[in-house]
Amino acid sequence: MTTPATLSTARLEEHLRVLTGDIGVRLAGSSAEAQAADYIARAFRQTGAAVTLETFPVFERCVTEEHLEVFVQGAWRAFPCSLFSSTPGTNGATVEAPLVFFAAPTDYARADLSFLRGKAVVHLGCHIESREAYRRLMAAEPAFLLFVDIRYPGSTPLADGMFPSYTRDLGALPTLNVAYQDAWSWRRQEATAARIRVRAMARPAASQAVLADLPGTDPAAGVLVASAHHDTQAGSVGADDNASGVVTLLEMARVLAPLPRRQTVRLISFGAEEQLSVGSAAYVRRHRQEIAGAVRVVLNLDSHGSLLGWTELNANGPEAMVEALVDAFRQADVYPAVTREVVPYTDQFPFAVLGIPGIWLSRRNCAAGRFLHHLPSDDMAHLSSAVLAAHGQAMVSVMQEWSAAPTLPFPVEIPAAQTAAIATFWEDLYGGWAGLD
Repeated sequence: MTTPATLSTARLEEHLRVLTGDIGVRLAGSSAEAQAADYIARAFRQTGAAVTLETFPVFERCVTEEHLEVFVQGAWRAFPCSLFSSTPGTNGATVEAPLVFFAAPTDYARADLSFLRGKAVVHLGCHIESREAYRRLMAAEPAFLLFVDIRYPGSTPLADGMFPSYTRDLGALPTLNVAYQDAWSWRRQEATAARIRVRAMARPAASQAVLADLPGTDPAAGVLVASAHHDTQAGSVGADDNASGVVTLLEMARVLAPLPRRQTVRLISFGAEEQLSVGSAAYVRRHRQEIAGAVRVVLNLDSHGSLLGWTELNANGPEAMVEALVDAFRQADVYPAVTREVVPYTDQFPFAVLGIPGIWLSRRNCAAGRFLHHLPSDDMAHLSSAVLAAHGQAMVSVMQEWSAAPTLPFPVEIPAAQTAAIATFWEDLYGGWAGLD
């Protein structure tokens, strides 16, 4: 077998500088996201790959003002905040309401949520992972919501979004993320009220998926997919989340392009992942029959470059697939932890709905995940190009071996223990096959 070239840390850093420095924040549907997609397409073409751009509809988050004040110890004080994508503003009006604290991990067990009506709800928990819980929250008719990401007890609000299928089907209220430490101080100082003023709109726009094919000699042998996403959350240049995955794909394309293969290798950079994998879900819905018949495996790279931390493979697939990947990483002197829970927040997930096995490659730097998650501090200074190169080299190794064979050395299937959870998440979070089409 031909020995592949080595991934270049200098090239990885060059791509990172363009995406995070020259382009910067890349919100779904924005001109900056489109600029990133064009750059990725050009870089893929330089490797000789056959490149296609597919567009799909999204709503771009357009915010011109977001203002929060809380009444603390007899005075109104301003605090930073970040409007959730897929939720409305106040049309520039000031909305004031009494403050109430709601512990989401336990308080959804309450039979009656009517005490939230007309209130400014400090919602301890950044995600509502149940359509029924969200329906009950909307039915309670709060004045507005202040979400607290309980994974990261920091002093800066994270950027986040509400699931598009939830807001489409059940409505939405002004929803702002606030810093954990600020919410803590409100409770400690017995804050009694909050008021917000937000000028924002969700503008109909288009996002992109950039597909780069390295064709195999046997069209019937199948397609191996490696993916990442190029969009970011608001206010973040997204070096780790997820320029890290995109630049590794670009280097993988350069290294894999000259190698012989029977199966086609398809590298995909998706837009709109930060709105709940809208791009990959749109791609899977659009090409459902083709993907089900041809795609054999999906390797998704997302937030895998942290300077200090540990590498993880989250696997939805047979044990032989996991063993092969772990072996490839160990040969690159990386010793990944393996997890097997179903995670619906990555671009690999919509493929798993079709029964296609795969993994999500990531790198944690704290027990809750990554302390830079969705923050302005997620920049190049916190990444290791050597880590990215080592991960990419392991991916190249398995892609080269698998693509050269007529079939994969493991069954194209997902364990039965995971399929029920996959189906539940697909219906609840994504709205099933109807989705947003």
